[in-house]
Amino acid sequence: MKLFLTGFFCFLFCLSFSQEKQNSSFIDVNYFKGNIALHNNDILHLITGHPEGIIVSYNKKTFGHQAWEQRYNYPDYGFSFAYQNLKNDVLGTNYSMYAHYNFYFLNRNLMFRIGQGLALTTNPYDKETNYRNNAFGSKIMSSTYLMFNYKKEHIFEQFGLQAGFSMIHYSNANVKVPNTSINSITFNIGVNYNLDEKEPEFIVTDSLEISKKFTQPIKYNVVFRSGVNESDVVGSGQFPFYVVSAYADKRINQKSALQLGADVFFSNFLKEYIYYRSVSFPEEPNTGNEDYKRVGLFVGHELFVNRISLVTQLGYYVYYPFDFEGQTYLRIGLKRYFGDKWFGALTLKAHAAKAEAVEFGVGVRL
Repeated sequence: MKLFLTGFFCFLFCLSFSQEKQNSSFIDVNYFKGNIALHNNDILHLITGHPEGIIVSYNKKTFGHQAWEQRYNYPDYGFSFAYQNLKNDVLGTNYSMYAHYNFYFLNRNLMFRIGQGLALTTNPYDKETNYRNNAFGSKIMSSTYLMFNYKKEHIFEQFGLQAGFSMIHYSNANVKVPNTSINSITFNIGVNYNLDEKEPEFIVTDSLEISKKFTQPIKYNVVFRSGVNESDVVGSGQFPFYVVSAYADKRINQKSALQLGADVFFSNFLKEYIYYRSVSFPEEPNTGNEDYKRVGLFVGHELFVNRISLVTQLGYYVYYPFDFEGQTYLRIGLKRYFGDKWFGALTLKAHAAKAEAVEFGVGVRL
């Protein structure tokens, strides 16, 4: 608790000099404590205590000046910093930075937050000094956190309270192995502080205008994705990969579009892995000459929030010459539009709960 109070008042002190009297911002600080979820028996030796830490967040409120704000019930957006002691000397301590959105339900008493960012771990895997850490193969990882809080503002002047549950996920998406990942399920309690005494009224447009039927012709997308990753064999090396995708999408309303398309994967790590299996396991039927390329068909959904959208896709390999992690795959991630046509994308490709790669992409929607 001492850590919680210290973090809150230090953050409040730093921000007190930068308020712009916008009547639209608040900060919150949450102390959390919980358990590491046993999603894989390989991390059983890493679960030795109850992780705890703090999440400090700056939030910008929206009041309906743009139509998307009203469609999503006036969400907040901002950034968060998290400190987490994983209560295990092998895992060490994690520090994370996130961009996040807050969405509200039940007369704005229930807040759901989703944040995505990067984490720094103090004690990653090392084959000589920390070979037991099979969760974090690299010092820098991606991280996602979800928070469900019951929230009350202005309980005492500009101070309020909130409490609920959080889930914090760390993984480097097989950029470097090992990468078993860690999920923490925690209870959190916190304080929120509005930076101004008064706030503007929410702008309410005619509901018929906000919910009116939205039509748009079918759009055609081409995306190029790339990055580096490694097979699950420790020390096998990092290799670049390339993905070319083409798909059509159809907006069904102002929030959503459905997708249908194809991916072609050029995964150089798989070329190395095919050779490794043929040499190390001669009893298997592999010759080492199998094609490392794969072709998949997918269906997907895109959720539009301002110029950022959330993409989810489910695919099936129709060209699959070498068996690796199964014939279905998933993709989830974010897109950021620059103008009406061009966009950047950051996505995670996985087979069920097993991540294969984090993909950086650029594309065009015509």
